[in-house]
Amino acid sequence: MNHRLPALLLILCVVANVSCTSRSAASSTNPHRIITVAQSGNADVIGSDSASLQKAADILRPGDTLVIGPGTYQMDASLLIPSNVTVRGTAGQTILLKSPGVESALTEDADFGESYLLVTNPERFHPGMGVAISDDTLKEGWDVSISKVVAVHDHMLQINPPTVRDYDLDKKHARIQTSYPILCTMNAENVTFEDLTVDGNKTANSYLDGCRGGAIYLYNVRNVTVKNCVARNYNGDGISLQISDNVHVLNSESYGHTGYGVHPGTGSANSVVEHCHMHNNGDIGLYLCWRVRHGQFHDNVIEDNGHYGISIGHKDTDNEFSNNTIARNGVSGVYFREETAENSGNRNTFRNNKVLDNGTAGFYIAKRVTDTVLTGNEIRDAHGHAVYKAEGAGSVRLENNTIEDHTPVTEPRP
Repeated sequence: MNHRLPALLLILCVVANVSCTSRSAASSTNPHRIITVAQSGNADVIGSDSASLQKAADILRPGDTLVIGPGTYQMDASLLIPSNVTVRGTAGQTILLKSPGVESALTEDADFGESYLLVTNPERFHPGMGVAISDDTLKEGWDVSISKVVAVHDHMLQINPPTVRDYDLDKKHARIQTSYPILCTMNAENVTFEDLTVDGNKTANSYLDGCRGGAIYLYNVRNVTVKNCVARNYNGDGISLQISDNVHVLNSESYGHTGYGVHPGTGSANSVVEHCHMHNNGDIGLYLCWRVRHGQFHDNVIEDNGHYGISIGHKDTDNEFSNNTIARNGVSGVYFREETAENSGNRNTFRNNKVLDNGTAGFYIAKRVTDTVLTGNEIRDAHGHAVYKAEGAGSVRLENNTIEDHTPVTEPRP
């Protein structure tokens, strides 16, 4: 994954109906309101799609609550939420379902800052659709442009905001596809999501990784809570938080995604993930990306993910993991990725976790990772190693762990 931040990333927030930019407060004396959306009956907005939901979100003022009634809402674009509000559904009954994806090749290059794209199949698109622009090389991380169709003119799509890279048609198959985050807040603070189910409809959609998208996507936010929510079946990541501080993911479930269940990344600090269930994801349950620091990950169940239960890497330091169950993940329960000495995931503590029946190792400690503390854990697996220290790994402090059924601690011979 490419983790280079584009200099003009904030171009995402140029247009109010596309971005999630914080809106200014009307007045601190305004009473807090409840704005309702329903598919029928009495409500402030009646409808069953993303346009109806966005219409309601656009009239929110600080302190308001958006209540989305039961039903399945067809999401042709992101639902973009401003600062200082709560969005609440009915648990298990309010479902935001991503529309089936469509795609078209471009018929000319899409250059940096482009707002008009010539495409092969314009009939597949309509105004209001969320889209992603990419090519065979610029297809991951911050290199993908996320935008929205504003108009369709013959074979030309007008989008806003403009592209953030140069996409090559002839050699790299530049394309546009309807990939986007579903429930989203960006450049915002003091937002709560409660009792919502977000379904990515992954079999009918193309892949978009967690730098730019997810079933629930948070970018450059502070003091955001995701509580009692379900994220499922996204062709990418379930809950992704990027460049964010003090995000709490509580009592939520994230499963069935192609990528990661929960993905704190890109300088996200003070993250809290508690009482969550991350399971049956194609790659990793809990993925700490780059510079995830001072996080608290407690009382979660992380099981049956394709490769790793937890993955820790680039400058992911000073985090604590306690009272989690990490079970039956394909390769390792906890996997430390190899980095340089300066950039390793150091000073992480695992306390009172159950690490059970994972593929080849309970804990895999990579080269140059140091100051890892494992205390009071139960590690059981008949298949591999309890703790595997790769050649060149730094200090691992083991205290009062219960280790059963396999090689307890493996270190390479000098």
